[in-house]
Amino acid sequence: MKIAVIGGTGLIGSQVVKILNGSGHEAVPHSPTTGLDLLSGKGLPEALTGADVVVNLSNSPTFDDASPAFFQTTMDNLVAAARDAGVGHAVILSIVGADEVPDLVYYRAKVLQEDILKAGPVPYSVVRATQFFEFIDSALSWTADDRTVRLPDTLVQPMAAADVARAVADVTAGAPLGGTRNVAGPEVFKLDELGRITLAARGDKRTVVTDNTAGMFAAASGDALIAKDGAVIAETRYRDWLAR
Repeated sequence: MKIAVIGGTGLIGSQVVKILNGSGHEAVPHSPTTGLDLLSGKGLPEALTGADVVVNLSNSPTFDDASPAFFQTTMDNLVAAARDAGVGHAVILSIVGADEVPDLVYYRAKVLQEDILKAGPVPYSVVRATQFFEFIDSALSWTADDRTVRLPDTLVQPMAAADVARAVADVTAGAPLGGTRNVAGPEVFKLDELGRITLAARGDKRTVVTDNTAGMFAAASGDALIAKDGAVIAETRYRDWLAR
């Protein structure tokens, strides 16, 4: 199959391209560096010419109030171009629990992205993943100073980006789901606990202070960010990933 991978030069996209090409498909990466502008639609018809599948792994440059407009515009452009090009399957990557954290505008924006795809004319699949191991450093930095890192005790079930990429590639190579596949890591942590594990592994002497008002994930409560029954559970454990 010929597969257009939008956002194909990023953390997940570059790995998806490699996995698909290694499996005998023709996966072509597209991004601003290759001349594609998803916001304006420039380069999109060319990117989708002859494609059997399109995977959209692009992301809003911010997590703030601008994110809904980004996903509205880019998905409208993508769905229309995919329809016009006769693409038979459209795949997007979203977030486990996106619809359970309404106080986070970025999560509402991801639900909007899903809804636009589902309402469109192209057969589709949504892959929802939990937080990436690779983003833990960002979460630590949001509310940190030289001595402390403040984190809520929000439950998270993180997974390696490599496992996310494999999950996306598997769905992309298959028939359209007409629904959602949830994927998650094998372990559940409290975010403050995960912070302590991370700092200890790196010899960072800062203290993690539990603060349920700190950072973006403070808006999530209970098991909102935890995969429910039926999710695909990845193999990579956080401490093993850290050790590597």
